[in-house]
Amino acid sequence: MTPLDVSNLGAWSDLPFFETTLPRIEAALAAEERPVFPPAKAVFNALERCQPEDTRVVILGQDPYHTPGKADGLAFSIPQDFGGRLDSLGNIFKEIETDLGQVRTRTDLQDWADQGVLLLNTALTVPQGAAKAHAKLGWSVLVQEVLAKLADRPCVYLLWGGPAQKIGRHIDPHQNLKIETAHPSPLSVYRGFFGARPFSRSNAWLQARGMGVINWANP
Repeated sequence: MTPLDVSNLGAWSDLPFFETTLPRIEAALAAEERPVFPPAKAVFNALERCQPEDTRVVILGQDPYHTPGKADGLAFSIPQDFGGRLDSLGNIFKEIETDLGQVRTRTDLQDWADQGVLLLNTALTVPQGAAKAHAKLGWSVLVQEVLAKLADRPCVYLLWGGPAQKIGRHIDPHQNLKIETAHPSPLSVYRGFFGARPFSRSNAWLQARGMGVINWANP
């Protein structure tokens, strides 16, 4: 894997992770014989597109899609020209329609990021065909530092799945809106993701605080 680009991190660049932990991760990625997703230039896409001062909602997933061409560095997002199965994202679209009565068909979620939705996985890389294989590389250090940096402002936290809930266990549920559900994967979506209404609940909370709602539907 080519070296990771850290030149566009903005205000995230002062996190200790980039000096203390990233070199070890980069060494592991350099030794990885399997293809790694997303492409090196997209690994920090979530942080690049959503700066700390703009963040209103944090969606924590698990790890990137491990299918070629599917991961773009934003949790759950899929490039518009992918053309394959949507899996978790398709279930997210179903919940948007049930929850809000609105339709989302655009698979590229950059417009969410541009509205202040930090789409962050708990592991930022994955080898082809090997889900969770990079879960213990040290990416959790970055995620913990990101959450700590955001702790001084109220946010919505949507923690989808066990890894997200574990890493987000210290998030203050009184200062923030913290919604913990099953992951939207086809394997777990019926265990509490469907019917949780995270999108309407998030918007109601944001609106009550004068923070502006998110357009979850097509842009």
